[in-house]
Amino acid sequence: MQKLWGPSDVADYLGVPVGTVYQWRTRGTGPTGKRVGKHVRYRPKTSKPGTTHSPRG
Repeated sequence: MQKLWGPSDVADYLGVPVGTVYQWRTRGTGPTGKRVGKHVRYRPKTSKPGTTHSPRG
């Protein structure tokens, strides 16, 4: 089973502030995150550079 990332893990990997990851989620862009309980988690595969600014459809 693959470990899921939190917003700070995604921010560290992409080299952006954590606030940017939250803004992307609010605007519907960036990596697709899913709620797990009260937390947002990301799959590392979908958090790679190049997938960060694609709008969700």
